[in-house]
Amino acid sequence: MLTHHPAVDPQRFRSVLGHFPSGVAAITSLDTQGRPVGMAVSSFTSVSLDPPLVAFLPGKTSSTFPVIAERGTFCVNVLAAGQEAVCHALAVPGGDKFADLGWQPGPHGNPVLDGVVAWIGCTIETMHDAGDHRIVVGRVEDLATGTTAEPLLFFRGRYPHLAAA
Repeated sequence: MLTHHPAVDPQRFRSVLGHFPSGVAAITSLDTQGRPVGMAVSSFTSVSLDPPLVAFLPGKTSSTFPVIAERGTFCVNVLAAGQEAVCHALAVPGGDKFADLGWQPGPHGNPVLDGVVAWIGCTIETMHDAGDHRIVVGRVEDLATGTTAEPLLFFRGRYPHLAAA
């Protein structure tokens, strides 16, 4: 039996939504000095085929996103299974997040991380406020697949692997 809760507790909200598996992506760009910046997100989605648009949802408290927004371009790196360390490096605030990460310049010079499943180079099309997050829509300008590895998944606070078919 389903029950309705008029005031949703944030911890319960997070716990219940954690039952929805998602892929993990690294959003990368460059700062005004040309240094790489990045953040890990599990809130990435395709939006439109015509024109080709994607979206991700950074938190408003992110210190990395304003740098990406100022540049106006970004690269979505779809992380591969086994790249949990990349996710953790980009999720920690401060420091040189790219010290131990291999990458090559992609569209607009933004980092394409080594070993990713796919990458998507974008220009910011529009941004919308959405509670404590923003919805960032990017126009896809270039994209490619990378490794044939399985994607990195996030489910219930862990990184499970896909079951073999």
